[in-house]
Amino acid sequence: MDSSPLSSIESLVHDIKKDLFSNQENFNTFLTKTTFAYDIAWLAMIPFDNQKKEANGPMFVSCLNWILNNQNEQGFWGESNGENQIPTINTLPITLACMVALKKWNVGERHIKKGLKFVHANMYTLLKENSQCFPCNWFTIVFPSILQLAKAQGLEIIIVNGSNKLLSDVIMKKKALLESENLNDNIVSEAQAFMSTGNKKCLQYLMSIVQQCPNGVSSRFPVDEELKMLCMVDNIQRMGLAKHFEKEIEQILDQVYNNYQINNLKNNNEYLLSSEEEKTSDDLPDKLLKDSLVFRLLRLQGYKINQGSFCWFLQPHLKDKIEKNKEQFTYVMYNVYRATDLMFNGESQMEEARFFARNFLMNNDNYLSLFPSLQKVIEHELNVPWFARLEHLDHRLWIELNQSIPLSIGKSSFYWLSYLQNEKLMQLAVQNYEYRQSIYRKELEDLKRWSKEKGLVDIGFGREKTTYSYFASAASSSSFLPYESFLRLIVAKCSIIITVADDFYDEEASLSELHILSEAIQRWDAKNLDGPSKIIFEALDDLVCDVAKMYHLQHKIDITPQLRHMWKETFDAWMMESLWSRTSNLPSRDKYLQVGMISVGAHILVLHAASLGCTILPNQVFGPINGQYENITKLLMTTTRLLNDIQSYQKEREVGKMNYTLLHLNENPRGQIEDSIDFVKVILGDKKKEFLENVLMDGFNDMPRTMKLLHLSCLNVFHMFFNSCNLFDTKSAILEDIMRAIYIPLGQNEQTKVMAIQEKKIKKKIEIVKVNACVNYEINMKQLQVGVGISYVKRQNPKNYNSFGLSTKGFASHNLRLCFM
Repeated sequence: MDSSPLSSIESLVHDIKKDLFSNQENFNTFLTKTTFAYDIAWLAMIPFDNQKKEANGPMFVSCLNWILNNQNEQGFWGESNGENQIPTINTLPITLACMVALKKWNVGERHIKKGLKFVHANMYTLLKENSQCFPCNWFTIVFPSILQLAKAQGLEIIIVNGSNKLLSDVIMKKKALLESENLNDNIVSEAQAFMSTGNKKCLQYLMSIVQQCPNGVSSRFPVDEELKMLCMVDNIQRMGLAKHFEKEIEQILDQVYNNYQINNLKNNNEYLLSSEEEKTSDDLPDKLLKDSLVFRLLRLQGYKINQGSFCWFLQPHLKDKIEKNKEQFTYVMYNVYRATDLMFNGESQMEEARFFARNFLMNNDNYLSLFPSLQKVIEHELNVPWFARLEHLDHRLWIELNQSIPLSIGKSSFYWLSYLQNEKLMQLAVQNYEYRQSIYRKELEDLKRWSKEKGLVDIGFGREKTTYSYFASAASSSSFLPYESFLRLIVAKCSIIITVADDFYDEEASLSELHILSEAIQRWDAKNLDGPSKIIFEALDDLVCDVAKMYHLQHKIDITPQLRHMWKETFDAWMMESLWSRTSNLPSRDKYLQVGMISVGAHILVLHAASLGCTILPNQVFGPINGQYENITKLLMTTTRLLNDIQSYQKEREVGKMNYTLLHLNENPRGQIEDSIDFVKVILGDKKKEFLENVLMDGFNDMPRTMKLLHLSCLNVFHMFFNSCNLFDTKSAILEDIMRAIYIPLGQNEQTKVMAIQEKKIKKKIEIVKVNACVNYEINMKQLQVGVGISYVKRQNPKNYNSFGLSTKGFASHNLRLCFM
């Protein structure tokens, strides 16, 4: 493979390590043009000698230059939403402040004219759109004052008809706000304070800020250095770059953990003992954001950290303060909610925190509508459980959105932490993602050749498997597997064989054929096999031999017996389920689960991959041939089975098949199906929490961290496919995700979308999609050719096929036993 993309990635990593990690004192040089323009404008107004009556030039020329160089093409300074750069209402006071600074020094006449044109054209619309609920107290208080100052400075602000009443409403709301909050009209920046008082300490402070932040000044400076580093680590992880900075992240989090042990309990006790609410109002957002990030990042790294480290906010007066100040706490509560993803059994405070955060975020539409990117991220968080998300696609979402995601920290201001828009980090994230895509495309082609050579593609039955299997194995483990990883192919090959064999036992073969294949598997001998049975056995035998050979080359140990045993018991489980189904015998729930946790096949996937991706493994890892499976593996097996059985009960009831949910209903005939579903969900919730603790915390098993993360990624995939809105229930969603994960470059979307077309009109070849990755979809009456390798089907029974000729049977979520397909 061409080494130039990798060389570029390595060079960027080297530069970022040098700039971002080597000298923490210069960390603020990463502040960019998106820092808060309102405060920069006030800094630009400060004269060189504030004691003289006649202004003799600006003290901070760099801030004045920043204003001259950072006006939006539409004429405003400040915040905008979306690709079309739609201005927010906060651009009105920000733009006025910038024009006042320019007017003060008689520069930027062209900029002022452009800014006035923007204000005159947009004031009425922006005030009207937000008249029912202004986005934040900051705007309500600042806008009337800065408008008055602009007029006093000589700017010709024209208040058009209709704007007068809206402006009066703002002034009345400002008065009511100041009275209700018992505030004075003194919400000013440090720059405003210095201009009013001439305080020398304030001047020294401002000068130090400007020296450290040549590209602009944030509205809350200095921000807690540890908070900034935590946000940086979080951002790097969410961009999919953590593997490049493992040592640096470990050092940062180790120091954070040391500080947490020393300071956290003391600080929280002091915070909660404060009887005066005013004492906590200023730093509450900062502290809660930091503690939420500390909890999540440390727990993900395996550190032992107590739920009370951030759940201290669950005091009535603090929750009331949060609910009354939505604009300050939206991003904070988003991170509180993310922290509760990592909940273990018995953590009731986490349950309460999650409930509170979710309600807060779900009832914040008025504010979030101003920031579509942040709104999209929060909706994704609320609608798709963390357990059900694939890392690679999450990385893409964050990369595409993070340039316009605001962080609300402090009493009234917004600022974007520097690393969210650091050009080198963004460049690295894009190159890293697209380099992985190039590797995934190559590996997928290799897998398709293997599947074709083994006869699995043309076996004549079963769900399409090659592309889905590889997509799932690649997209779920991108953060901890290297670029070149044969583990992805091993997992994908296992899932293909499991899917084909499961379909064979489930609905294709007779009992006689199944007995013959099962006996051959137990003998591990293909004698007397033909047709699909022979294809399945030979593909399986080749895979086991390959895995055993690679393990022997690494460790000089033969694990063939262990690998074969796992497959033998899985085929036995499929045989048992077929007998139950075809003879209408009902097992007990316990007996069913003992078999079902094996038949789902999750242990096959993780243990084959783990045998090659880790150091020498203890014998018990491979299961009953040497004792019991490790608890973490048993939890994975049980959880994936229950996920399936909550999803598939309706179809399996129709065809008379076994299901844990239905067995519970059968044992409780007076109950309703909803009661049985709730019963299984409670068990499932507890199992997932126990599983997560086994993955993240030491002391539960001797597995290497990579192997434990393989378990977690496997559950992510199962959970994704068995999520309540299963992707297989739609004809396009899963294909779109495959395209975004493997083929479509960042920043590019499908050029056209499929229009709904009636069956009778599909007579000509219709071009559906073209993407720069040269992947084409073509449809006609007989076939669908998809560039990602999904084979076409003939339309025989209209009931079983959608309008694109894809078999709806193949996409039915209720028929899934293994979610990789």
